[in-house]
Amino acid sequence: MDIVTTIADTRANCRGARRAGKQIGLVPTMGALHEGHLSLVRLAKAKSDFVVVSLFVNPLQFGPTEDLAKYPRTFERDLELLNREGVDLLFAPAVSEMYPTLSVTYVNVENLSDRLDGQSRPGHFRGVTTVVSKLFHILEPDIAVFGQKDAAQVAIIRRMVRDLNIPVEIVVGPIVREVDGLAMSSRNAYLDPQQRKQALVLSRSLARVQELFNRGERSTTKLIAVGKSVFAEEPAARIDYFSIVNPESLEPVEEIHGEILVAVAAYVGTTRLIDNLLLKS
Repeated sequence: MDIVTTIADTRANCRGARRAGKQIGLVPTMGALHEGHLSLVRLAKAKSDFVVVSLFVNPLQFGPTEDLAKYPRTFERDLELLNREGVDLLFAPAVSEMYPTLSVTYVNVENLSDRLDGQSRPGHFRGVTTVVSKLFHILEPDIAVFGQKDAAQVAIIRRMVRDLNIPVEIVVGPIVREVDGLAMSSRNAYLDPQQRKQALVLSRSLARVQELFNRGERSTTKLIAVGKSVFAEEPAARIDYFSIVNPESLEPVEEIHGEILVAVAAYVGTTRLIDNLLLKS
């Protein structure tokens, strides 16, 4: 695996791969890799010939009171994991490389960026779409692989790609869970053993919604109510949102027809976690 830190070297590597007739697959990450990330790498390997992983803790997607400074950074371990997976290129730029002094240009997907996580994290998705658009411009990948756990992010990036005519296929990998059902996340490292058990309320609430849906319930009001009732059994967890929305527009729906997204975010201690579920009638 080649490791590059500059945009110029990254472009040179990708040009070389393209000249050799290879399809480029990109997996954007912020590091602190776990099995969820590695499943996306494997998906990229299955669908492309030259796999690039970006590792960049993007300051633009963190609010002033959020966890940028303490976000887990495990660079040496990440290198070992990516080497083991046979990644071709790691792009690990400094902040100054991605955002030169006096940068004033941003990419924002109107309306969608204010929904779900965007409602409680103003500016978050503007930071995501800005850095992802830069990565697409730098690498010009044929495919880019994202995780279903960040369902709102997926919807917003898909809309950005469509609206800006970016020639990249967005591939989405399924949520990877721990044995007990907790969705894998780099932020799980913040949880102490007691909080780790409390965090299971997210997946438990989604499972309860799934059960009610399987019994024929199609009212989103009733499905949301049953999901929230699970949180009442775990007072240590504080709901940020529990929503049922169209998976493309992220707009709330009242009755389930076709595919919908059940999305939840909650705080366990000071750690904010997200999870979701796709239902189809």
